Amino acid sequence: MAGVHVESWRQTYRGLMRDAVLDDPDLLSTRRRFWQSVLIDERYASFRAAVAETDGDVVGIALAGPATEPDVTWDAQLYVLYLLEAFYGSGAGRRLMEAVLPIGGSAGLWVADPNPRAQAFYARQGFAPDGGMKAEDGVREVRMVRRETLM
Repeated sequence: MAGVHVESWRQTYRGLMRDAVLDDPDLLSTRRRFWQSVLIDERYASFRAAVAETDGDVVGIALAGPATEPDVTWDAQLYVLYLLEAFYGSGAGRRLMEAVLPIGGSAGLWVADPNPRAQAFYARQGFAPDGGMKAEDGVREVRMVRRETLM
């Protein structure tokens, strides 16, 4: 999981995120500790994590849980959805999202901007920008929200 997290960051954010972050020799161990916490720490008990595999190899990861931002109106937040570039367009991203977010429920996420491919993917999944913006690790992000849909 950590390896996919790091490699997908490098594939996606090169040119958007500072090279010092992407090339940090501790990045893999930092992501490994993060995923170990997700899997065993009680703080993440209400979160859902999923992986996409091909031939036994992890090629995508996702994590969603309760929204932690103040004054949000959605049920869940998508914190992580990363897929190795070779698997873009395979349907794995959509399946990962479906595995971690409640079907038909409202949800929010932050996506790098510019990142037209990811923004278009989220728009196809029913998300739309709501005007929220922030910058983290030198990357500008826009907030996208999916309103609850009736099934």
